[in-house]
Amino acid sequence: MPLNDLPWWRWRARLRSALHMLSDPAFQQQTWLAGHGGYGDVTDAVYRLVEDTWLDRWSAEKYVGTIFRDSTEAALVDHAVLRVLRILHAVGADAPAASYLSHPDWPEAVRVAREAHVVLATSDGEDPDAAPRSLEVLRILTKIG
Repeated sequence: MPLNDLPWWRWRARLRSALHMLSDPAFQQQTWLAGHGGYGDVTDAVYRLVEDTWLDRWSAEKYVGTIFRDSTEAALVDHAVLRVLRILHAVGADAPAASYLSHPDWPEAVRVAREAHVVLATSDGEDPDAAPRSLEVLRILTKIG
């Protein structure tokens, strides 16, 4: 199915972008740790994960039919959000990438983000193994009008 078949597909695109970056250890090493621009930092990815949806306050189940196609997608995203936010609260919102990536729970957060990313990308008919999109490409993709 295309990404834009859901009413709040722009929110889905931003959330998927965050999950994609949070789920890709090679990207994290080559972009975040290396300090390359164009993709935001870890905190930016976490913000995109929860900014429009308030998934830091309530369950993704609330968005089935608007952002998520089914309860499976919602449950996977909820799991990823909880793991990532736990680390964010432990290291601090403006911590450098190395603080996140060296946290003992980071590999598990990456694993559950990957599970969610694969299901959502596949459901949208996209290759989950493609490189993450830059923030500029995401902005163009989600442009209104």
